[in-house]
Amino acid sequence: MTKLLQEQKVNEARVILAAIGMPSKQQNRRTALVLLAMCNLAPDQEWSEVSANTLGISKCMDWMADHYPDIRKGKEDPTRYKPNSRESIRKYSVRQLVSAGVLIQNSDDPGRSTNDQNNRYHPSDLALKTLATFGTSDWDAALTEFHDVCGSLSEKWAAERERREVPLVMPGIDSAETLRLSMSPGDHSELIQAVAYRFGPQFTPGGTVVYLGDTGDKWIINKSEYLKKLGVTVNPHGKMPDVVIHYTEKNWLVLVEAVTSTGPVDGQRLGDLKELFQGAEPGLVFVTAFQTKTKFRSFAADIAWETEVWVEEDDTHMIHFNGERFLGPYPDALG
Repeated sequence: MTKLLQEQKVNEARVILAAIGMPSKQQNRRTALVLLAMCNLAPDQEWSEVSANTLGISKCMDWMADHYPDIRKGKEDPTRYKPNSRESIRKYSVRQLVSAGVLIQNSDDPGRSTNDQNNRYHPSDLALKTLATFGTSDWDAALTEFHDVCGSLSEKWAAERERREVPLVMPGIDSAETLRLSMSPGDHSELIQAVAYRFGPQFTPGGTVVYLGDTGDKWIINKSEYLKKLGVTVNPHGKMPDVVIHYTEKNWLVLVEAVTSTGPVDGQRLGDLKELFQGAEPGLVFVTAFQTKTKFRSFAADIAWETEVWVEEDDTHMIHFNGERFLGPYPDALG
């Protein structure tokens, strides 16, 4: 019975997280347990009994283990979260709850640094007022009030990303639908499309796609004359990357390999691309694109230094392999 009560309360917390507009990745069990801990709500309590719990991350983990021991089982101690879970809870649950207006950070000392061990969090008055109505006839009205004041974090993030993105110029392609219909079916083509319509606007806003390939040695965009003006005469026998973007604002040529089974920018491929694009007036940037982090991990050991990795499922972030810049061309010190 105890485990059933724990599961029920966690599931209710996940429903609440979805209703208040948390991103899908924060509608999970971990964030639900954080919400329950900060609202001091044990499995056998009603939502009307929520109260403010002021906790740091470690104390929050202890509370979760004490009150919901059957929900998360570790290897050494079946009732405890592992110590290395602390950063995941802070970065991927607590921080988002703060951004959503559910939690308040350091109300006693807002000037504390991010890594201060005395960081503390507690629910906002509005969050407590809203959650206390869950399961009652007042829930819809309370939820509307919460959204009026705090909005939806998912919508905030989507709007922010949209403000940052500037569409690429794709000669001959008038829409994502046109591109989709022009390409062969399959994961590789879908990833190439994601590079054009998600990676490009995010990291090379306003750039021009000068080459976009497809499976079976088929090309969709091939602006050889444009490339010649940039100092690049492509060897017809050379293997082009899947996507080439001229990031005009910074005058970079961004060379992207879309990997679903083979072909990351490893040391050999990096050398081949430098040879293929020798003479280019813009700086060269090398990117390997994957659909998932799982796929990336299977190739991680092969990725060349001074290159970038983009993962479609986390499309607003990049993984930078060494160097002093997040994204940019590197001088070829080796000639």
